[in-house]
Amino acid sequence: GLRILQIVLRPPIGQCPAMVYLALFVVTPVLVLAGFIKGVVGLGLPTVSIALMATVMSPPKAAAIIVVPSLITNLWQTFGGPYLRDLVARLWPLLIGTCIGTWAAADLMTGPYARYNTPILGGLLMVYAALGLGRVHFHVARRNEHWVGGIVGVLTGIGAAGTGVFAIPAVPFLQAIGMEKEELVQAMGLFFTVSTVALGLNLAAADLLNPAIAAVSTVALVAGMLGMAIGQAIRLRMPAEVFRRWFFVFLLGLGLYLISSLWWGAT
Repeated sequence: GLRILQIVLRPPIGQCPAMVYLALFVVTPVLVLAGFIKGVVGLGLPTVSIALMATVMSPPKAAAIIVVPSLITNLWQTFGGPYLRDLVARLWPLLIGTCIGTWAAADLMTGPYARYNTPILGGLLMVYAALGLGRVHFHVARRNEHWVGGIVGVLTGIGAAGTGVFAIPAVPFLQAIGMEKEELVQAMGLFFTVSTVALGLNLAAADLLNPAIAAVSTVALVAGMLGMAIGQAIRLRMPAEVFRRWFFVFLLGLGLYLISSLWWGAT
């Protein structure tokens, strides 16, 4: 089924039938699911949506489709709490480092190593899932937050420049600096907002943002907002630990599949 979908999506991006098919049968269900996960756990929209769409297209193209819904939903999350000023003061090295890494590694998006982006994305998902399933917890002392955050930001940006995903190592770092649950959710919104803007500039420079993509991205925005609203509505009613466990199992399997693309994609 995935190979058939890949063949259907081969026409140039501007051809309407392919874009309608993409919007209805790929983007909409993927973004509803990813938005739902983000509404429940505070993250996952770009990670899940790019990873799922990367099974039928390149990660940069998937990132271009979800850059607008990712930005809007993260802005919603960023300004949905009272901690913004304190978070900016704590996280500015992480934010600046991520921008620097993302822009410095922009060639990874379309350069000679672009074919490795999908398996690299799979590897990042597996690392992230393994940390979650293994309940691995790091701790960064308050006095070390700034310099560690800057390094983490640069490494995260480099990885995201090719894959579109900012989860590793930034999310474990955010979890390691000691925040309350709602503060952490808002911190992730702030981080992903800045990261999405940085990546969006790379996508624009690579001519991956165009009117056809904008139309599909509008569909993605509506689907993502719907999924996020549903997730937020039932956040307090859902057994969070059970949900998170299956979320990481899902990412682990998806990551393994994307890594395997390095071999079946060459055959």
